[in-house]
Amino acid sequence: MSKYFGTDGFRGEAGITLTSEHAYKIGRFLGWYYGEGGARKVRIVIGKDTRRSSYMFEYSIVAGLTASGADAYMLHVTTTPSVSYVTASESFDCGIMISASHNPYMDNGIKLVNSRGEKMDDATITKIEAYLDGNYPFPGGTADAPFATGENVGCIVDYAAGRNRYIGYLISLSLYSFKRYNVGLDCANGSAWMIAKSVFDALGAKTHVINASPDGLNINRDAGSTHIEVLADYVRENHLDVGFAFDGDADRCVAVDENGNVVNGDHIMYLLACDMKHKGSLTNNTVVTTVMSNMGLYRALDEAGMDYVQTAVGDKYVYENMQATGNCIGGEQSGHIILSKYATTGDGILTAIKVMEAMITSKLPLSKLAEPVRMYPQVLKNIRVSDKKAVRENPIVQAKMEEITRVLGNSGRILLRESGTEPLIRVMAEADTTALCERCVDSVIDLIRELGLA
Repeated sequence: MSKYFGTDGFRGEAGITLTSEHAYKIGRFLGWYYGEGGARKVRIVIGKDTRRSSYMFEYSIVAGLTASGADAYMLHVTTTPSVSYVTASESFDCGIMISASHNPYMDNGIKLVNSRGEKMDDATITKIEAYLDGNYPFPGGTADAPFATGENVGCIVDYAAGRNRYIGYLISLSLYSFKRYNVGLDCANGSAWMIAKSVFDALGAKTHVINASPDGLNINRDAGSTHIEVLADYVRENHLDVGFAFDGDADRCVAVDENGNVVNGDHIMYLLACDMKHKGSLTNNTVVTTVMSNMGLYRALDEAGMDYVQTAVGDKYVYENMQATGNCIGGEQSGHIILSKYATTGDGILTAIKVMEAMITSKLPLSKLAEPVRMYPQVLKNIRVSDKKAVRENPIVQAKMEEITRVLGNSGRILLRESGTEPLIRVMAEADTTALCERCVDSVIDLIRELGLA
């Protein structure tokens, strides 16, 4: 894993792990790098979520970009998938999103996408990190990228129009009116707070919106896809037909059915794949999952006659598989769903639109569409460690994992993996009962502590 950038960008506590200086330098390097040292004019688009620190990082990045001669197009508060869409559809050199996704407000992050709207390649990330550490080999042995001067200094463009075009694109994707449906939207006090309602209103739904009053400090706080119980209660109490919860940058969607039951990413992948299969558009008859998907999803896919593949955790790896194989749907239990016909990244609002379409075409409530996926009890716990690789490769830990795997047999599994963004080891177990999951996970975590690895 890279020094600064994880699987979902450079993320950390604002002002401590991730500073304005980092943001400025990233802007400086990208402006110089894509401008080929001043040989061509560069256009880079920038979006941000509603965190107070997002404004600080936005202006730091813009200062770096323009100082290196790049033009900075500012979408202002918008979603991560909108940055990918605008970057690709309007021929920008790259895109930048300032967000820490589902993390609390004190964290923030910088996500980078290439000209195709895809996550930035590792080779470019390596160059950025070398520059952050003062080790980038500039031509001629210079210590830093040259500053633009005179008419070559970059300009700043208010580009709210790009965000509006993205909203129009989402609206265009639905073939049906939602006018018969009462829909709840939990915007997590984040990026979706204006966009989601605009889209669902335009499609005719009777929208009921909660957590759409961001103040810079309340993003994801008791709200959104990581606190789905809030929307579940709201849907139940107000007798709505369906509810959708997004995270801070709206690249995730978790749903709630008409009874207030949670419909997570595994349920959503299943029901959308079924809808695609029925319409003859499920490429390779395959769904791309990660190793964290529940066994209940795999059993349901088997029964429905659909295939699946597993990747490492992270939408980056899901998308890479989809690109390599042509598979058209993939995602994570967290609600990060990629529909490659329409987007290069997870898009919570797009996912919600397609779930609505599946309900309309099947003439079934969401509870019936999700019913075949019977989730196995699952327990996931994190333990903070000093060296993630040392834990993963420790022979005693490996032996313990093998022992538990033998005991569980075909009725469960245990998984140990490294966090892509934090100094954490995640231990997850699935089994017939929650109590058995707890025992399996705790035995591994206790062992890690006993070995002095935590």
